[in-house]
Amino acid sequence: MKVAVVGSTGMVGQVMLKVLEERNFPVTELIPVASERSVGKKVKYKQKEFTIVSMKDAIAAKPDIAIFSAGGSTSLEFAPLFAEVGTTVIDNSSAWRMDPDKKLVVPEINADVLTKEDKIIANPNCSTIQLVMVLGPLNKKYDLKRVVVSTYQSVTGTGKAAVDQLNGEIENSVNKESQISGDDSIAKVYPYQIFKNALPHCDVFAEDDYTKEEIKLMKEPKKILGDDTFNLTATAVRVPVQGGHSESVNIEFENEFELDEVRKILSETPGIIVMDDVKNNHYPMPLYSEGKDEVFVGRIRRDLSQPKTLNLWIVADNLRKGAATNAVQIAEYLVANNLV
Repeated sequence: MKVAVVGSTGMVGQVMLKVLEERNFPVTELIPVASERSVGKKVKYKQKEFTIVSMKDAIAAKPDIAIFSAGGSTSLEFAPLFAEVGTTVIDNSSAWRMDPDKKLVVPEINADVLTKEDKIIANPNCSTIQLVMVLGPLNKKYDLKRVVVSTYQSVTGTGKAAVDQLNGEIENSVNKESQISGDDSIAKVYPYQIFKNALPHCDVFAEDDYTKEEIKLMKEPKKILGDDTFNLTATAVRVPVQGGHSESVNIEFENEFELDEVRKILSETPGIIVMDDVKNNHYPMPLYSEGKDEVFVGRIRRDLSQPKTLNLWIVADNLRKGAATNAVQIAEYLVANNLV
């Protein structure tokens, strides 16, 4: 089983290598790929060093699976070239997600749509994955009518430079009170400081004044669930948390529900852990999710303002289940079902 990891030096790429190792994926030959400036450098996998190769050399090696986390433009250019030599590509960028000819997959929800003919498979947006993990089983039982989601997204969702910005601002605050205008000594990836702040601005703004992140959240769940009969709106916010995305979700159903049954359905869904004991202050937080593959759900309660409506709180590690782990789970499904 030849496996290429494209973008192996990046934040998600490094986690992909870690997850492949942790889950003992049957890699017989690892092919780490990165940008031209990284070719020849080394990455570690299972306590061994592997030399990073160019995209051209990786394609020539004809890997069985290539897991991409290298940006949309890179994927658009090179994923089809891998597919042409018979490689199955699992892509973590937004490049292929809404392509009508490509599958968008969260394995616990819709892996059964995959076939041998799927040579480019899209990995959903991090915030979408944890949301759909909850919406999927509840939609089957109660039929979604409308979903309102507000996200609280960690800086790792932006990348290493954002983590550096947050840490730099924290360090500077020890010596002086940082101002909204910012400190020119810190390289910024956000338009404002992120420390002691919350930015209602994830990704770039589109013409309708929604951000790209919000648009992904509004479109991707419908494709994954194979259901466009419900409405979904989103507001995405960046918060000064290093790892783990949180979501406040309001779900209106067509059918009535009982809270105990909702908790039972979610607790029996593979990949979900219900943490919902408010009397003992037991609820999901990013601190619990960091480094874990599960999606954590809590604060499950009725919306008292209208019938057949539920409020809940969802947290997951955005680098793992929100990206690397989901991609590796897709690869595991392909292997287990002889699709590669």
